[in-house]
Amino acid sequence: MSNYNINKGIGKTVEFKGLKAQYLLLFAGGLLGTLILVMLLYVIGVNSYICLLLLTGGASLIVWQTFSLNRRYGEHGLMKVGARKRHPRYIICRKAVHRYLKFTTKPDVR
Repeated sequence: MSNYNINKGIGKTVEFKGLKAQYLLLFAGGLLGTLILVMLLYVIGVNSYICLLLLTGGASLIVWQTFSLNRRYGEHGLMKVGARKRHPRYIICRKAVHRYLKFTTKPDVR
């Protein structure tokens, strides 16, 4: 009879080398975008040393920024920061107070 490992991480967030949740998407998307940019520059005819320099610099910048965001904000913190930026600081009320008060009168029944 064969033994199979059971995934005991059900309900937990996905983690890879310390990166959690949305940071994995930022990490993979950033590296893929950098690679595509360098490939386009190489096809256009930019010097290969410049392409190599851009690839290493861009990839290291993405890796550094992603891990620093992960360390600073945590698993759900980046979404909380985005929600906080969209939330208004205060509500402006430009109508007069009597416009908000609605007085109803009973209809005349005869």
